[in-house]
Amino acid sequence: MPQEVLIEILTKYISDTATHQLLTEIIGSFSSIKKGVGLPLGNLTSQLLVNIYMNEFDQFVKRRLKVKYYIRYADDFVIFSHDKELLKNLVRQIQEFLRTRLKLELHPNKISLRTIVSGNDYLGWVHFPDHRVLRTTTKRRMMQQIRRTQGKSETIQSYLGVLSHGNSRGLRNKVETLVNKYKGKVGEKLRDIS
Repeated sequence: MPQEVLIEILTKYISDTATHQLLTEIIGSFSSIKKGVGLPLGNLTSQLLVNIYMNEFDQFVKRRLKVKYYIRYADDFVIFSHDKELLKNLVRQIQEFLRTRLKLELHPNKISLRTIVSGNDYLGWVHFPDHRVLRTTTKRRMMQQIRRTQGKSETIQSYLGVLSHGNSRGLRNKVETLVNKYKGKVGEKLRDIS
């Protein structure tokens, strides 16, 4: 992400000079192989700044391209449509916008046009037209972590929060069974929360 473009975008939204100067200093504190590119990793402001930067893209997709089914998280995005030719046309327009306005390039190996019937693996979930399920590797990792922590309450609560966003009743039951194996008290708490 070119720092110069980010600072230009911030100028549109932030009129307070002290705030603008502080953000400019934070952005400039990062140096990589390419001077003037990227954000400080691990800095909480980086997440916010990426969203401000990519808001330009969000507005382009929603307002100019009039895309109805669009999801973005950080720099990953998905567009759903029944029309394959429309999607191909959108890819060309998106590439042009990203290149000219945000000085970004789409990774050629990460562009794919697929049928939704087989599901779209995105952000840990496999999305279908009428439901979503947790990715198999995520399920496996989750169950291993529960075993490793022997059903530690904080771990369980975190996973239950994740599972509440999809079709996961069967998986929730497996988690509860596994937790009951380790700690009867945590299992009781699970039933109270559910």
